[in-house]
Amino acid sequence: MKSLPYFCRGEVVRGFGRGSKELGIPTANFPDSVVDNLPADISTGIYYGWACVGNGDVYKMVMSIGWNPYYKNTKKSMETHVIHKFKEDFYGQILSVVMVGYIRPERTFDSLEALIVAINNDIEEAKLKLELPEHRKLKEDNFFISAASSSPVSTTTPSTPETIGNGH
Repeated sequence: MKSLPYFCRGEVVRGFGRGSKELGIPTANFPDSVVDNLPADISTGIYYGWACVGNGDVYKMVMSIGWNPYYKNTKKSMETHVIHKFKEDFYGQILSVVMVGYIRPERTFDSLEALIVAINNDIEEAKLKLELPEHRKLKEDNFFISAASSSPVSTTTPSTPETIGNGH
């Protein structure tokens, strides 16, 4: 995928309400405006990378992009699980992410338990891959420093710090 690494940011919006409640794996959801601007070569599936909430620290993350076949969604979503325990929800705050690599395609599961096992395996794979030097350096990218002065929704203008894409 030539668009990786892919940088984007947007306001955290309410999702389907399943991440924390059903799965025990909280996710932060991007608004349609961010999902609709994904490059064509970023296919549905599970990705890993780095994430920052507001002006906070940068943490490892996994992201599901797609229709979540287990739940048979009719709307494409981008759901980010930041690998960090937060004290409270952060709806309305700006989430900045860089998608670094691809783990697997999205697929359906025979049970909720099988889905949870797969997600936990994705999290472990992301943790390992993000330790590679070529991925670790993106944690320090200026994109995260510029999060403090960004607009609430990403733009696609190459000259602005909140640009989405691989050239930010």
